[in-house]
Amino acid sequence: MTIALILNVGLLLIGVAGAVLFGSVALLADAGHVLSDIGAIGLGLFAAIVAARPARGQRTFGYHRSEIIAALVNGLALVVVAVLVLVESASRLADPPAVEGLGVLVVGVLGLAGNLAATVVLAGGDREDLNLEGVLRHSAADALGSLGVVVAGAIVLATGWLYADPIAGLLIAVLILLGSWRLVREPFDVLMEAAPKGLDVPEVGRAMCEVEGVREVHDLHVWTVTSGFPALAAHVLTAPADDSDEVRRRLEALLADRFGIEHTTLQTERERLLELEDRRSGR
Repeated sequence: MTIALILNVGLLLIGVAGAVLFGSVALLADAGHVLSDIGAIGLGLFAAIVAARPARGQRTFGYHRSEIIAALVNGLALVVVAVLVLVESASRLADPPAVEGLGVLVVGVLGLAGNLAATVVLAGGDREDLNLEGVLRHSAADALGSLGVVVAGAIVLATGWLYADPIAGLLIAVLILLGSWRLVREPFDVLMEAAPKGLDVPEVGRAMCEVEGVREVHDLHVWTVTSGFPALAAHVLTAPADDSDEVRRRLEALLADRFGIEHTTLQTERERLLELEDRRSGR
């Protein structure tokens, strides 16, 4: 993320200069997105540093969720940038100003090269980390935006059709909105204590009930503390003749091996013989 930050600062300076010199809203849109990238990367780096702090005091899970909050803020920032670009591009469609096609094309190519380099660097990180994924999506959307700038500059240069520039701005804004969807939805799910994406909670419950010695599972809760850190809590009723600690170990092994859940809180209780007899007799 540090390398990507350095690249994006350079791209911002080039983009702003190009937008002013050549009067391009597409370059302005791209520069605005790069500015949001710089904020996203800075926030992501800060969140990663904070998340590494150990748990203590009232924060028994530490500061892991700072990365989730950073990802959500980045997603919302993308939405704001997209709306601003949409408004500016739409206003220019009515009366598109003169645009220097060659200058826009050159700056667009430079921006595309820089954004591709930053995206490749970020893609080498842990893709399960929502914080890093948020920064990566900012960078990837920037690369697509720069491609739109290149196309717009080429069209203006070749044909003189000035509408290409605001249309490119509109397309970039749509791409930004699409890229922001996951960054808003997934952190929101984590903060709302939703189960990890792709995990079937009823299936987890059924699998637990099939473990030898388990009579019943209830009060089952599965949630995500932060990216790659699922947690589970449940109340387990065990067979009277089975050792509760042994049943718990079997459950922990199942949850870790089959579902990748290693942080578990299992409250076990032996089923009483009288209750068992009552159930069998229908009383």
